Amino acid sequence: MTPRTETVAGLATDVLLPEGDGPFPAVLVRTPYDRLRHRAELRGWARHGFAAVAQDVRGRYASPGEWHPYRDETADGAATARWIRRQPWSDGTLVAAGGSYAAHCALALALDAPEDARPDAVVAAVPALGPAETAREPSGAERLAARAGWWAAHGDRPDSDEDALAEARAADPGLLTHLPLTDLPRRLGRDLPSWPDLWRRRTPDGPGTRARTARIPLLAVGGHHDHFTADTVALWRRWGGPSARLLLGPWGHGLTAAPGPGAHPAHRIDLGTLYARWARRALAGRLRAGRAGAVALGGSPLWLPATLEGEPRTQRLRLLSGARFTADPEHPVRSDDLTVPAAGTPDRCLLVTAPLPRPLDVAGPAEARLRATADTPSADWAVRLVAVTPGGTAERLAVGVGRRADPPGRPAAFTVALGPLARRLPAGTRLRLEIAGHHFPAHARNPHTGEDPVTATRLAASRRHVDAGSVALRLPVLPSRPTPLDPAQEITR
Repeated sequence: MTPRTETVAGLATDVLLPEGDGPFPAVLVRTPYDRLRHRAELRGWARHGFAAVAQDVRGRYASPGEWHPYRDETADGAATARWIRRQPWSDGTLVAAGGSYAAHCALALALDAPEDARPDAVVAAVPALGPAETAREPSGAERLAARAGWWAAHGDRPDSDEDALAEARAADPGLLTHLPLTDLPRRLGRDLPSWPDLWRRRTPDGPGTRARTARIPLLAVGGHHDHFTADTVALWRRWGGPSARLLLGPWGHGLTAAPGPGAHPAHRIDLGTLYARWARRALAGRLRAGRAGAVALGGSPLWLPATLEGEPRTQRLRLLSGARFTADPEHPVRSDDLTVPAAGTPDRCLLVTAPLPRPLDVAGPAEARLRATADTPSADWAVRLVAVTPGGTAERLAVGVGRRADPPGRPAAFTVALGPLARRLPAGTRLRLEIAGHHFPAHARNPHTGEDPVTATRLAASRRHVDAGSVALRLPVLPSRPTPLDPAQEITR
């Protein structure tokens, strides 16, 4: 089965029709990552009876024009959707589908296009919702490494170089430490005019902010080890359409192709077949109303209902060190290293639980509550939860970064959200909670001067004090062994 190439709305578009006379329901994938890479996916949709369409977005690969990330997707998607519905092989129904930036394209079409161009259902996998959502945590902390990697690979160019940032960092190991961060394009040696504009957007402006206006079914798919996990869950919770389904596994941004810690063979799913089954039922109006879905419990073979959350319980913590520590942006706590320094001036507050006396199943949002002081006008509080096995192996479970602007020297009580968890923790596991001032390079360094971390050129150390007795780790603990379910049945019911 070989797609034929068309020019639709001036853009390079592949179309693959199923066998038979039609007309057929259609699925549209709009991507900046080269439509030719989606040919196997198109064949899968066609085998399930869908007319499959993949399109290079404006200014990328075979599509002419200028590439402006996130700017033209609603208008170009609407023109393509209208073209599809005019074709003799189309039965008039349309599913918008995609992963990462392609999920943004699908959601923009579903939420922002004129009524006559909107799809009838949407599949959004690891959705990169919009510029502000992808660039910052809800607290405002900048997601540096992920955005630098994406812009180096894809930004302001007609094709992609997936290794661009890795190669640049190999040549210049301190690449991401250079200030200001707006100077990154010069360090990379190429133009990135959209890079500074990314950081000017401070309030969420992507499809996720308008999810409550949706009027069609949604299938949201994500991974617990993806940097957009919380966004995926929030999209599902906010969705205003007649039905919303969530599928969340112990996967990374590549989903089942990138299993993470805690993955079990039972967590491998034929996503293509599941998407097609869900789409058929969605287009026929046969999905039960409301929110439902399946979440894999990492460390076990189980799948649980997406609506199942544990009872928040506070875990007892013992202070190991660093009730007083220095957050020095010249020597930040690193996001890519779980090693804890054994000597020198403390750079983080360390607390730990006793070994778990029995296995612990956690499912739902986790958080850390604390009372703490910084002597600088701006301070990030990076809280990392780590599981330490009886053999001493450390594994990151969750991270949250809260940005505060409390009066210097004045204690403040606050909560740092750690995101959704779904994990079985074996007996004997110790939970280590690290409270630091940085989580670099995953997140940009707060300069502690009150300046914007993206444009700052000066750094200052920040002395911190954590009231260790106030620290509470709140985990959503399932009270009893949960009843498993079949994820495919749950998604399509």
